[in-house]
Amino acid sequence: MDNVVEPTRIPHSRLEDALAILLGTLMVSFGVIMLKQAGALTGSTAGIAFLISYLSPLSFGSAFFLINLPFYWLAVRRMGWEFTLKTFCAVGLVSLFTHLHPLFMHFSTLNPFYATLFGNVIMGIGFIVLFRHKASLGGINILALWLQDRIGLRAGKLQMAVDTCVVLASLFVVSGPMLLASIAGAVILNLIIAMNHRPGRYRV
Repeated sequence: MDNVVEPTRIPHSRLEDALAILLGTLMVSFGVIMLKQAGALTGSTAGIAFLISYLSPLSFGSAFFLINLPFYWLAVRRMGWEFTLKTFCAVGLVSLFTHLHPLFMHFSTLNPFYATLFGNVIMGIGFIVLFRHKASLGGINILALWLQDRIGLRAGKLQMAVDTCVVLASLFVVSGPMLLASIAGAVILNLIIAMNHRPGRYRV
């Protein structure tokens, strides 16, 4: 047993990273379109962008892109330039694709509860693809990690506080049943991430 050789770590190539970011953002943006058409929302930065899009003339894509701008400075300081550039590209592509998807597809019949749950499943898988290639969709998650380093505030607590505020604000925007569906969808999304993105689980 002492002679077991650890597998060699093979880093992703730049082409693999580019294709993964493209695929991951396509999946996340597709899930966003399903939630948008169902009149639902989700948590974190995307949830804030949904609220803004429901309450103002701004589209989800525009709101999502603008909300993330202040967080890139923190991303550079905590994660470095490579992560920040990948995240900037991922955020930009999600914003772009949420504008492009409706030009090529429209759901004439869509059960809102199914769309909310399945949309979060698709988004969760897209997040995992991005995380595996050292990219993210920025926003509150970066702030949470930065505050954890600076003042010791647990990242999960801030994330939970933000999600709670999004849910409370959504009481004035979406119906009660859709709010419950949105909460269930957000739980599913976070379970997918928790099960598939743990430090040390993967070598590359």
